[in-house]
Amino acid sequence: MTYTLRMGAVIALLAILSGCQALQKVDQSLYQVAESVSERDRVTGQRSLSMANRSAQIQQGNAYVEKIIAQEKQKKRPVNAEISRSQYQRLVRIFDRVHKISHLKNERWQPLLIKRDSFNAFTTGGTYIVVHSKLMTDLKSDAELAAVIGHEIAHTVANHVYERQTHAQISALAGSNSARRSGYQAAFTHEGEREADRIGILYSALSGYDPMAASRIWQRKYAAEGNARALFHHDHPVNEERYKEAKAVGKAVLPYYKKGQINPRSAELLDNNVLWRKNSNEVAAGEGGGVAALLSTALGAYVQHEQAKGEERRQLEQARFVKAVEQVLKVESTRKAGTHKLETRWRYAGQGPMLKNVVIGLYLKRNGKVERYVDHVKGYIKPGQVFAARFTLPSNLKVDDLKKYGAKLYLDDAQAR
Repeated sequence: MTYTLRMGAVIALLAILSGCQALQKVDQSLYQVAESVSERDRVTGQRSLSMANRSAQIQQGNAYVEKIIAQEKQKKRPVNAEISRSQYQRLVRIFDRVHKISHLKNERWQPLLIKRDSFNAFTTGGTYIVVHSKLMTDLKSDAELAAVIGHEIAHTVANHVYERQTHAQISALAGSNSARRSGYQAAFTHEGEREADRIGILYSALSGYDPMAASRIWQRKYAAEGNARALFHHDHPVNEERYKEAKAVGKAVLPYYKKGQINPRSAELLDNNVLWRKNSNEVAAGEGGGVAALLSTALGAYVQHEQAKGEERRQLEQARFVKAVEQVLKVESTRKAGTHKLETRWRYAGQGPMLKNVVIGLYLKRNGKVERYVDHVKGYIKPGQVFAARFTLPSNLKVDDLKKYGAKLYLDDAQAR
């Protein structure tokens, strides 16, 4: 049956429902079923899976964060201004401006700064955003912090926490083999991260922060850390891909950016912009709304399922390619080029395709923490070619100490030309 015929059948069914009292009651019941397992997406207006209403989301999400607060106090670790008054004031100032233009601006939110030596921030679906202290010092500008804050608010706006939970529960009940795979689960989360990036970058622009800042974060991360693409299934876009997509989205929303001020059309632009157009029309319950809501929910879940499967396949194919290349990359020599400089020479011994964007990594574990250093090999590499990868280590790590820390060389990433 073609799309036109299917739509014609749905329209005819809605017309029948609107004129029959018995069917209207059935449709109202169907609407209640749809409401119990889904909600209207605040961004697109489409139905998405969720078994928790907003009140329950706030209660559950906040309980988790309040447990963290209690633990910090119990362990006598500082929070918020106790860590740094200036950094906490900076966090609140930027958060307030981004939140003010968000889809959840009518809710009372608060940021929580905790002392952690990691580049991270998160939300739990409630009305808190938790930020690690190292993230505050690592970000180079207020615009970069605004991008991260926007991304985290976006996770709750798009209901990623409870959408993922509901999708997993329903998939398990349905006996889905895909849902059991760690690769599929990572890919499902990966697509949510991409969506949160897009929403967060729009929030940056609408709140008066440079929307290109997000791309600079991931460009810097890629230069310093590479992608680690072949090491595991990734539930976040790898740094190179994240940088390129953030750059494209930033350019797209740049016309909405008014430096240092909220765009006066921000409310209108949330619903209709270059990234999406919100569907604000929904048929009423009893008039075909129940059928429409269930169909919309099922279609939305199916689309997400297929996107996750597609992303899982893409990651698997790329990981297989990188691992195959790694098998035919041979380390020909390593040389100490200075107290903190290591030079390695490699041969691409395979008969495969010409390579580009090759990133060689150096892995070690020191003081209980994993450290990675990378070198981006310039140009193309032909089969049989010898090339160099050079590493500059930090001042507190000498080349002579690498063996002590179990340092290993590996292929971080590569692409076929």
